[in-house]
Amino acid sequence: MLSSPITFLNRPRVAAAALKHHLPALCALREYALAGCLESYGPSYADMFRVAASYVILKGTKPADLPVEQPTKFELVINLKTAKALGLTIPRSLLQRADQVIE
Repeated sequence: MLSSPITFLNRPRVAAAALKHHLPALCALREYALAGCLESYGPSYADMFRVAASYVILKGTKPADLPVEQPTKFELVINLKTAKALGLTIPRSLLQRADQVIE
C-alpha cells in the first residue's frame, strides 16, 4: 500500500480493515506496521531528517541550497501479532533481517 496523507492519518482504520478482510497489508512506512499492518519496508525518515538537519544547523546552509539526496537507510518492520491473527508464519530468515519485530 502506498502512503498518502489520508491513509497515514487513518492508518489504524486501514490496518483494522485489512485484518478484518484477512489481507496481509504491506506498507512503505514503519508507522503503518506499528498501527497493525503486517509489514513495512521503506526509507528511514528519521535518518533523512537527521542528515538534512546537519546541513542546516551545523553547516549553516540555506534550505534552498541543500543537495538533493536519496535515502540510504531503509527499514523493515514486521508485526508478528498481525501475522498470527492472519494465520501466517514469517520465515526466521526474514525475521532476522528485520530492523524491528513487533510481538
